[in-house]
Amino acid sequence: MDDRPDEGGDPARFETSVLVVPRPRGFCAGVVRAIDIVNLALQQLGPPIYVRKEIVHNRHVVAELAERGAVFVDELDQVPKGSVVVFSAHGVAPAVWSDAASRQLHVIDATCPLVTKVHLEAVRYTRRRYTVVLIGHRDHDEVLGTIGEAPDAIQVISSIDEVDSLRVPDPERVAYLTQTTLSVDDTSAIVDRLKQRFPALAGPSEQDICYATQNRQNAVKLIASRVEVILVVGAQNSSNSNRLVEVARRAGTRAYLVESVGDIQPTWIEGCTRIGVTAGASTPDSLVADVIRALRIRSPTFVEEVTVVEEDVRFSLPRELRAGS
Repeated sequence: MDDRPDEGGDPARFETSVLVVPRPRGFCAGVVRAIDIVNLALQQLGPPIYVRKEIVHNRHVVAELAERGAVFVDELDQVPKGSVVVFSAHGVAPAVWSDAASRQLHVIDATCPLVTKVHLEAVRYTRRRYTVVLIGHRDHDEVLGTIGEAPDAIQVISSIDEVDSLRVPDPERVAYLTQTTLSVDDTSAIVDRLKQRFPALAGPSEQDICYATQNRQNAVKLIASRVEVILVVGAQNSSNSNRLVEVARRAGTRAYLVESVGDIQPTWIEGCTRIGVTAGASTPDSLVADVIRALRIRSPTFVEEVTVVEEDVRFSLPRELRAGS
């Protein structure tokens, strides 16, 4: 990243001298795959391409795809019979697949493979007559899709306190799964309490929280002690972006979630000489660049990049699009 100082005045008089920008930040492999799927569908099949829910939780991404011909809908009854519909990266319940089939829709599945893994785990445990405790946020699209795999066998919790109120048919047959975008530390504490209450607790061989969520949280932990405040660029409904704010605050550093430059309040960074800037996994790098640019339009400012880990994960495209790409 170019660290030469910019010249010019800034009416907000931001007092930054160093911007600490960690890597990785922004788009993860699942988000890249989902956006690529919509773009390729538009290129190969032509608009309109319908998308159920936001393809990823970022309104800027949604707006850009809408300009190219994607039509975003809340439910499948808004999609004309026989049309092409893309399921978002967050996954859907089996009932949604059945609804699509009854409407003769051509489905292209953009579900993140790591979310699909959680669905398969839910099916596997419920077939073995386990009660599945799903750690996550009840109203999140990903959790709603997972619950749909076995609504009578899955119970959702989001805190340690809720562990104690769980009622299960057989305490010896309890398994846990998690939403992929949670706080690693919070989830670990909940799992520890579950193990105390249910000593025979089963769980995935590898934790469900995705690599990108973990990496971005680790990056925030690393820079938290080096800065006075952290700006997390991400959508208000982005779970992983909200968790980054929580991780920073837990580390003792002030942090704020901003969707764009316009959300930054001058009082947040007044007098600060070191500011951290990062982004959630569904945030385009262009929005991060806008924030950095706005913070540098004042007295000389340098950008310090901090690399925590290099990410080289790639997910393959659906067969129907891969063949034509």
